[in-house]
Amino acid sequence: AMRAWVLLSAVLWCLPGVECPRSTLFNTKGFIYGQPGHPEKIYVKLHQNSPVLICMDFKLAKKEIVDPTYLWIGPNEKTLTGNNRINITKTGQLMVKDFLEPLSGLYTCTLSYKTVKAETQEEKTVKKRYDFMVFAYREPDYSYQMAVRFTTKSCIGRYNDMLFRVLKKILDNLVSDLSCHVIEPSYKCHSVEIPEHGLIHELFIAFQVNPFAPGWKGACNGSADCEDITNHNILQARNRIEEFFQSQAYIFHHNLNKTLPAMHFVDHSFQVVRLDSCRPGFGKNEGLHSNCASCCVVCSPGTFSPDVDVTCQTCISVLIYGAKSCPTSNKNRQYED
Repeated sequence: AMRAWVLLSAVLWCLPGVECPRSTLFNTKGFIYGQPGHPEKIYVKLHQNSPVLICMDFKLAKKEIVDPTYLWIGPNEKTLTGNNRINITKTGQLMVKDFLEPLSGLYTCTLSYKTVKAETQEEKTVKKRYDFMVFAYREPDYSYQMAVRFTTKSCIGRYNDMLFRVLKKILDNLVSDLSCHVIEPSYKCHSVEIPEHGLIHELFIAFQVNPFAPGWKGACNGSADCEDITNHNILQARNRIEEFFQSQAYIFHHNLNKTLPAMHFVDHSFQVVRLDSCRPGFGKNEGLHSNCASCCVVCSPGTFSPDVDVTCQTCISVLIYGAKSCPTSNKNRQYED
């Protein structure tokens, strides 16, 4: 009978969770000055506050300004006067609280001020315009594609299938408390010729691990930014699984003089690749968003993303940010906050 003790020895093992740093990319409470003729691209994490946008360039901010007035125009060309979500100060500084997809778009500020000639007291009005392109973004959802190899006596027989099923069960149990699970598991048996060892049979096993096991939303604790929690969980799950296979290698090396089961883990065969996906209405675009290349940025007008794909698709009838579908008619109504 197949001796599964090599696998089962590590079932009860548990890796203490290591707190991973959460991304603070582009959601710092900093100040961003305008640049005339050069739109600033700004990325605000969903449900976070935007940086403070300053209706002035850095050079001008160092000078004395006479009778300044500030006019902010927001997305949909609406004049912004400030409300419970948009805060505008008397000195023309703007901040958006609890940023959402439809708040994305072009924010333009016109600064008017006077220059006064000392000798003649002659006044002249100067106007400067500053553009800020503001985009909502989310962290990608992480999952991991993993591959391992096990030796086997033969490519024929039921033991290969048994090992495969036992392994899946062990891995699921290892990460279930993190709301993670193993999906799309598969294996193939191959004959492998190894120098000085001749021909042996090996199972090439592949599977994915993701943080969306049934009931995963219970781990969110009502948090709006649940990808921070799911990504933290999947990183822990990845570490646990890697440690599990390292323990298999340890058992292998410490039993070299004893009889090993015919089926055992092939040392150094564990491979892992991270896969990123974006929530509906978001996608990655390194060309358009080079300063936030790893972010899932809100889909711009003219694009949409209906599922957890990693890119936004073209749809000319979409007029809003964050579209999750492509309307067939042109009767689109802009979401107004």
